[in-house]
Amino acid sequence: MTVTQEKPIELYYWPTPNGWKVSIMLEELGVPYDLKLVNIGQGDQFDPHFLSFSPNNRMPAIIDPEGPGGEPISVFESGAILQYLGRKFGRFYPQDERKRVETEEWLMWQMGGFGPMLGQNHHFRIYSPEKLPYAMERYLNETHRLYGVLNKRLEGRDYVAAGEYTIADMAILGWAQSWERQGMDLEKDFPDVKAWKERLETREAVQKGLALAREERQKMALDKDKNQQSVLFGQRAR
Repeated sequence: MTVTQEKPIELYYWPTPNGWKVSIMLEELGVPYDLKLVNIGQGDQFDPHFLSFSPNNRMPAIIDPEGPGGEPISVFESGAILQYLGRKFGRFYPQDERKRVETEEWLMWQMGGFGPMLGQNHHFRIYSPEKLPYAMERYLNETHRLYGVLNKRLEGRDYVAAGEYTIADMAILGWAQSWERQGMDLEKDFPDVKAWKERLETREAVQKGLALAREERQKMALDKDKNQQSVLFGQRAR
């Protein structure tokens, strides 16, 4: 059964790997959505209205005015949003139980490892005011290991799970965008990841999802703005 969306979904978003998961999904679905920018360098994630439906002060989050029973529903956590949208619209989230479990395994792999570990790598390599060799090596090595897991998984496969393009691919792709800043070499060490990444990036919806509010990301020069860093990494409002 085809599900239509009349009222736009509210997307609370900033152009980061976690935000890209949901922008790509919404573009793939082709459903209407209203963009609500959450400038994480300015402390928008601490706004009381945002915290009322995203209590972990993290974006992305959505409010679907046409939720279950026709009533609005809010969803926070990027993985939960992908699952919700996949169930609602019946796309990119297989209904066959074996395929669904496989998709969920790789979605949780990203949520529990590929995202957090790469994020720590990026933090200690780029933003940490003090260069800590132990932390830098720890997260660099773990990043390399995780890319190795993904590369092995993609040997002989076009997509990560279920033999088809799913929310698992969308979840992982955003984090693979910054491979150079993570100290990785896709060409040399992870050719199957490189081919998979390039394959997905030919999709128009992926291109649009990654481009959403790109100019805002470019304005937020965290590398140089210590004030923004204190808001983002100190986890307190300005």
